[in-house]
Parts: sequence; structure tokens; C-alpha cells
Amino acid sequence: MHDEFLCHVTAYGTCDGQRIGVPLGTYRAPTLALALWWLRDRASWIAERLDPSPESPNVPAGALVPVAEDVPDVPGVLRAWCADDVRQELVADELAAGRLVRIAASDDTTEYELLAESVDALRMQRTVPALVLPVA
Repeated sequence: MHDEFLCHVTAYGTCDGQRIGVPLGTYRAPTLALALWWLRDRASWIAERLDPSPESPNVPAGALVPVAEDVPDVPGVLRAWCADDVRQELVADELAAGRLVRIAASDDTTEYELLAESVDALRMQRTVPALVLPVA
């Protein structure tokens, strides 16, 4: 069992023809449960900022307008992931096994990525000797 997890949230977009990433947060979770909680919390945080409730006191009247049906629904994807117990269990199993987990959703301009990985697995990768092959 892996005991500590490193979690990241990043937004990726294009600027001057190059893909750039903007870090939205990092958390070193001391337990698997806290890693999952943090990923769900960040996914909900992104969803609420992209698609706030019209009843929110922070949103002026008339500020929100519906988008076309063919626009990718990043907030919906993130909210669905947060509410899906089966997918949460799959993420927990992958993390517990020491594998990197990536959850991503994108629209026309931005990709939102949530990553988590075991700190123990990262340490073990550093101790494995690099494979070096002669080029010539």
C-alpha cells in the first residue's frame, strides 16, 4: 500500500502556437482518502468556476448565457466524475497499486488535467538504474 500521494491540477492552452500549462494547485496528500478528496474538491472547484449556479450571489443578473449544444461540457464531465463511485474506486485502486492517475477534460480552448501519483512509486523509480543504450 502506498501511503503518500502527490496531486496536481493544471490548465493547458495555446499561446503563440505553443501549448502552455498553468498550475492551478498542488497537494501532497498523507493518505489515499485525502488524495481522492482533494482531486474531487479541485474538480468541483473548476466546474463551479466554469459553470457557476445562476442563483449564486456572486454572479450578476444576466451575466450567464447558455452555450450551444455542441460545446464540450467540461463542468459536466468533472461533476460526473466526482459523483461516480465506480470511477472513484478505480482511481483509488490505481493509486494504491502505485500507478499514475490522470483525469482530463477539455473544451475548444483549454484542457484541465488532474494528476495523482504515489510518492513511494516516484522514489522507487528514481532508484531503478536508467537504461542506457549506445547510439552509435
